[in-house]
Amino acid sequence: MDGLFLYKIIILYMLDRIDEYTLTNTQLASFILDRGYTNMFNIHESLSEMIDSGFISVSTIRDTQHYKITNLGEEALFYFENRLPDPIKKDILDYFKEEKINLKNESEIYADYYPNDNQEYTVECIIKERKDTLMNLKFNVPTKGLAISICDSWRAKSTEVYEYLMNLLAVNQEGDHS
Repeated sequence: MDGLFLYKIIILYMLDRIDEYTLTNTQLASFILDRGYTNMFNIHESLSEMIDSGFISVSTIRDTQHYKITNLGEEALFYFENRLPDPIKKDILDYFKEEKINLKNESEIYADYYPNDNQEYTVECIIKERKDTLMNLKFNVPTKGLAISICDSWRAKSTEVYEYLMNLLAVNQEGDHS
C-alpha cells in the first residue's frame, strides 16, 4: 500500500472517530509520530492533499489548525477503511481513550480574537457540547494585549463564567415554574 495513502486513511479514520469534534495538527502529528508511522513531512503532505481534495476541512483558531472530516471524506473512508490494518485502528481507539479529556476540551472550549472596524479587537469565547453551542460571548476590547489575555484565560475560567452568568440571569426563576 502506498505510504501517503495509508497516512491519509489513518487521518480520515481518526477524524471520523472523534465524532463531532475537531483534531488539531498537534494531536494528529503526536499520534502518528509517537507510533513511528511516518514523519512530519508526510503528515503535512497528506493533510494538504486531503484539504485540496475536499476530504477534510481546516479552520484556524488562534494560530492552531483544527481539522474535521467532510462528507466527501466520510464517503472515501467508507470505501477504503477496510485497507487500514486492525492494529492501527486499535492504536487510534486506544489513543482516544487515553487522551479523551484533552481531545474533548480542546474542541469544546476555545477563544479567538480579530481586529474590527473600530480600531479595536473583537474577542469571541465559545463553549460547545457536541454540535450545540452552549455559550458564545462576543465583545470588543481596546487592545490586542487585552484580547490575548482574555483568550489565554478563557479555558481555565469558562466554567466559572458560564455558571456565574446562568446564576445571574436565572435569578428569580427558582420558584417560578410558569
